Amino acid sequence: MPHFKPPQKDQPLSTLLDIKSQKSGLRCTVFSVSGNEYTGEWQNNKKHGKGTQVWKKSGAVYNGEWKLGKRDGYGTYSVLLPETKEYVRKYCGEWKNGKKHGYGSYFNNNSAVYEGEWSEDHRSGWGRMYYESGDIYEGEWMKDTNHGQGIIRFANGNWYEGTWRDGKKNGNGKFYYSDKGQLYEGFWVDGIAKFGTLSDFARDEASTPTKYPIPQVNLVDMQWVLREAQSAYLEQ
Repeated sequence: MPHFKPPQKDQPLSTLLDIKSQKSGLRCTVFSVSGNEYTGEWQNNKKHGKGTQVWKKSGAVYNGEWKLGKRDGYGTYSVLLPETKEYVRKYCGEWKNGKKHGYGSYFNNNSAVYEGEWSEDHRSGWGRMYYESGDIYEGEWMKDTNHGQGIIRFANGNWYEGTWRDGKKNGNGKFYYSDKGQLYEGFWVDGIAKFGTLSDFARDEASTPTKYPIPQVNLVDMQWVLREAQSAYLEQ
């Protein structure tokens, strides 16, 4: 016969009642000592299945799937705006072990939105970011920064495509000046262009093209020249 150890008498009454309840299955709203409330499914005394959690202090709400007491699966996290007393979505997507993980959309405000992959609460993998300025970045991320291959389209119509590291242009890339009808192709270090070539690109469609076209440079192998310049720079 298994030995049962009774709960200690010096524990708070709320803890003793929680031990006795042994929540399992579908329940009505359960209030915690802090005033938080949860309505949904339970398993082995832990939130498990589908349910809604409301945090009293912040007014935040999570509605979605749970696993062994933590947000896990698909769910939506919303916050309460104190000035309007209205709820607005902050994140809608996948969760794992209580953190944003998988694919989801994060709404920073009405005009800044990220949609893409997450890893342990960080933007990591492939994603698209709409900035308040009107700029749009689409590409690879690592720990909330542009990292890898990506393209950013600026609100003024210009765009850059190439390699990024730690949120800055790093490595080979191309910068298109759509307003001037020019293309700069070169090598960047920490957001600064170190060397490259400038040529006309869609000049006839540009809004404010330069007065004179850029003369054609007849190199046998332009890419080879860029690679040589890159090697010489890296050796310094």
